[in-house]
Amino acid sequence: MTEHWQNRPEGGGRFALWLIRSIALYGGRPLGRVILYPITLYFYLRRGPEREASRRFLERVLDKPVTPWHVMKHIHCFASTMLDRVFLLARGEKGFEVTVEGLEQLEASFAQGRGVLLLGTHQGSFEALRTLSSRRPGTRLRVVLDKQKTPALTELLEALAPDVGANVIDASKGGPSITLAMAEACEQGAMVALLADRGREHEVLRRTTFLGEPAPFPVGPWLLAHSLRVPVVLCFGLYEGGNRYRLIFEPFAERIEIPRQDRAQALDAVIARFARRVEHYIHVAPYNWFNFYDFWQQDVDTAVRPDAVAVRERVGA
Repeated sequence: MTEHWQNRPEGGGRFALWLIRSIALYGGRPLGRVILYPITLYFYLRRGPEREASRRFLERVLDKPVTPWHVMKHIHCFASTMLDRVFLLARGEKGFEVTVEGLEQLEASFAQGRGVLLLGTHQGSFEALRTLSSRRPGTRLRVVLDKQKTPALTELLEALAPDVGANVIDASKGGPSITLAMAEACEQGAMVALLADRGREHEVLRRTTFLGEPAPFPVGPWLLAHSLRVPVVLCFGLYEGGNRYRLIFEPFAERIEIPRQDRAQALDAVIARFARRVEHYIHVAPYNWFNFYDFWQQDVDTAVRPDAVAVRERVGA
């Protein structure tokens, strides 16, 4: 959550999550939905950089002039998913209308017994994955999350969904630990989920055309996918208003190959493919894009470098 709404010294993202969580727990979803309107106005007026980032992003995707109403609609959509996060974690899809697409393809990948790597983005609600527990009982889901950067979300998981919290793979522990934990989970037949559109600090990034202009994407998820040698499935939990969500599973590759020779070219190709799919769902649901900063201006001067663990032919080999 605090990764969606950029961290600031005043802790706006964490405060917003605490506020909405309190409203949800003590007032219920109907009251929470009403209070989202003044919350939206408050953040529109107080958070200039995020407001400007929203405006510039919407100018890229909407075929009409962007007004304050469009920006507030964007913020309100984000706030709605923050509110619903509490309920999705606490009770799954109860009280929601969740349409699932691509479940059969996901099950086909899962049936291979090698585990599945689910790659998502900061679009809509990643917590919509929680509905899998009712659609496919017994499915084991491991989520990669940086606990140091998302303390509020970590607290929320542990309080409302301890089963999910207990299965978090802590990304703050460093590359080798993450890779080994993910490999172990896949060997046990689990689904491992992580977000692949935003790089962590000091992570290697590569640019690809995105909404008409080069934008940086992290290489880490693809080196991990190469190492794990499991099917890769894209996952989008789009918010469609009210209590409606659309959870989409889209097979991406049976296996990601990043050869040592021409590694940069292979990374560019797979990242470009990924960016096109992200771009597609942005046009499907533009107000679901929750990167409230200038996504196109990250520092990408660092060259591609191999990760001694991530690019091994097999973890532990």
